[in-house]
Amino acid sequence: MFLDEQLGNGCVWINLDVEKIKNLEDLSEIYGLDKETIEYALDKNERAHMDYNRENGTVTFIYNVLDLEKDKDYYEAIPMTFIVENKRMITISNHKNAYVIDQMLAYLDSHESISIYKFLFASLEIISNAYYPIIEKMDKSKDEVNSLLRQRTTKKNLFALSDLETGMVYLTAAAKQNRLLLEHIQSHALYRRFNDVEREQFDDAMIEAHQLVSMTDLISQVLQQLSSSYNNILNNNLNDSLTILTIISVLLAVLAVITGFFGMNVPLPFTEEPNAWIYILMASLILWAALSQWLKKITRK
Repeated sequence: MFLDEQLGNGCVWINLDVEKIKNLEDLSEIYGLDKETIEYALDKNERAHMDYNRENGTVTFIYNVLDLEKDKDYYEAIPMTFIVENKRMITISNHKNAYVIDQMLAYLDSHESISIYKFLFASLEIISNAYYPIIEKMDKSKDEVNSLLRQRTTKKNLFALSDLETGMVYLTAAAKQNRLLLEHIQSHALYRRFNDVEREQFDDAMIEAHQLVSMTDLISQVLQQLSSSYNNILNNNLNDSLTILTIISVLLAVLAVITGFFGMNVPLPFTEEPNAWIYILMASLILWAALSQWLKKITRK
């Protein structure tokens, strides 16, 4: 969507939907954006960072926004561009982060006159808050999958656990990049130009960024621990199965050896005895039982 909203004190917020702009060169001609900034805005793999142009004082912020549309079996984050000039802030959006624009509009409706940087940091706080419902949902799914795996370790449940782990890795990386961006702003000379209201809003955004990192990192570690535990369980089950099969093959080999001797066409004991097969069977069972007990003692050590 295209927006042109007044923030107060002559400041304006412009939102550009790149999916509705037919000619991307218009971004440079109409709004005075340089090609490097446009490349940042269109790069889907751009990491969160800040770029300061000393010549014109333009500051470009790339912030990781949660993608609510699951193109895969897990959630990912996408970059969103904020361009701040003297009296103007430009956001570049698409259909995947349009929900952030709606929340920014709602925030603007409840605040009549705010500065650009207060609005910017409030928007970054809104973006961080959007992660929490999804993370809580993933945490709940983690408990459900764990409960199912305790009952039965199936491929379906293992794949579900793997998807949760993969998605949480992406969200943790996105949250950490956002936190690093805010820390970069705090250490930049730009931070000293903020007034008390802007710094207070920045601190709120920083608190949410730190809390988001702690939350995602904790759940990610739990998922890794669960995955490692179930891998160990599967390996132990495989070892037990192989041990049982080995014992069975050894015990069957005893019978094969004994019956093989008496299958040879040479003189052997009990060949003239009518009940010889009973004696041979009993001797085989006794030997089999003794050997099985011995193998059990070995496997228990």
